[in-house]
Amino acid sequence: MGNIVAIVGRPNVGKSTLFNRLTQSRRAIVNEEAGTTRDRQYGKCEWNGREFSVIDTGGWVVNSTDVFEDEIKRQVVLAIEEADVVMFVVDVQGGITDLDVEVAEILRRGTKPVMLVCNKVDHFDLQYQATEFYSLGLGDPYIVSAINGLGSGDLLDELLSRFPADSTAAEENLEELPRLAVVGRPNAGKSSLINALIGENRTIVTDIAGTTRDSIYLRFNKFNHDFYLVDTAGIRKKAKVNEDLEYYSVVRSIRAIENSDVCILMLDGTRGLEGQDLNIFSIIQKNKKGLVVCVNKWDLVTDKTPAHMKAYEKAIRDRLAPFTDFPIIFASALTKQRILKVLDMAARVYGNKRRKVPTAKLNDFLLPLIGAYPPPSWKGKYVKIKYVTQLPDTQVPTFVFFANLPQYVKEPYRRFLENKIRAQWDFLGTPVQLFFRNK
Repeated sequence: MGNIVAIVGRPNVGKSTLFNRLTQSRRAIVNEEAGTTRDRQYGKCEWNGREFSVIDTGGWVVNSTDVFEDEIKRQVVLAIEEADVVMFVVDVQGGITDLDVEVAEILRRGTKPVMLVCNKVDHFDLQYQATEFYSLGLGDPYIVSAINGLGSGDLLDELLSRFPADSTAAEENLEELPRLAVVGRPNAGKSSLINALIGENRTIVTDIAGTTRDSIYLRFNKFNHDFYLVDTAGIRKKAKVNEDLEYYSVVRSIRAIENSDVCILMLDGTRGLEGQDLNIFSIIQKNKKGLVVCVNKWDLVTDKTPAHMKAYEKAIRDRLAPFTDFPIIFASALTKQRILKVLDMAARVYGNKRRKVPTAKLNDFLLPLIGAYPPPSWKGKYVKIKYVTQLPDTQVPTFVFFANLPQYVKEPYRRFLENKIRAQWDFLGTPVQLFFRNK
């Protein structure tokens, strides 16, 4: 199960630098696709073979030039609610401030494991100044320098030991069925869609609490469909009015997305695609989940002509490029128009995510194509691709191309091959990975 770490602290203690330090190793490798680093606040980190999510609360502070203390405190409370481990970052050079004391007080009252991280120990003489932070009552301070990486390995080792024991027992009781998460920003109609699907007839629903707090799997079994809806507490627990809604809904979405196979991204048809939708989209991409886009509230849109739908669809694909091979459905949760089509599509995407193409068929189709359109030469060297195969048991369809000079295959050619694979086999809605290896 994906664990979540939240980084909290007052402004200018180096939260974002620490965030970049923790996530860069991963980001540099995984996100080869363009345009995924739109959101600085969420990233994946891998250490000693374990992967977890990191959230930088600082990224969501409203109006960062004039940060309100209440805003910071509110985010700390939220981080305690949502994360598995909280990293409280303080500045060893600046010493303890009143705001640090207040944040520490909130953290001591919470039940979550807290790691006190003394940042900006940029040379060894500064480590002795970390002792004053014992007075915050949060145990041993961990000294790090987010800028030059000092102490980050020890910090990560300790962090892994703080994660709750992997209680996958409850998970294993779940049958091998697709898991769908309905995600989107507030008021896009997530609850309406779930209520429309489940209806008042709750006998078809069995609640199985998932291992991660707040995720509940609702068994949905009618209309020839059988799957789990990953229902997050966000659907039942109303955020307090003064809550920072954007931060709140993104954190909640992360949980739901990580526990699902296919995500239904709800957009408000009357408002189009907004910044927060892009944030959620990039979280879906980073987690390599299947995607169905549902444009909700279509009953409220005045112009329902096919031309307008086409233009609307194109606008969405342009904004979410380079990944454009996913279904878009115009629906209304209120009038139940096309909501079954959303389910049909989600089932199809789940099937595509698990699709296996026989090696012989892959080579019969791709090798003649590569022969006719070989990769461009690089500095006078010619790349020869000899053989293609699909890896078994991967999260998303993953193809390996064996070549003499794999390092010279560039992004445009990679995309050309992916498009050809997609044109030949149905991988609608699922990410596809291509790797080039030495033969």
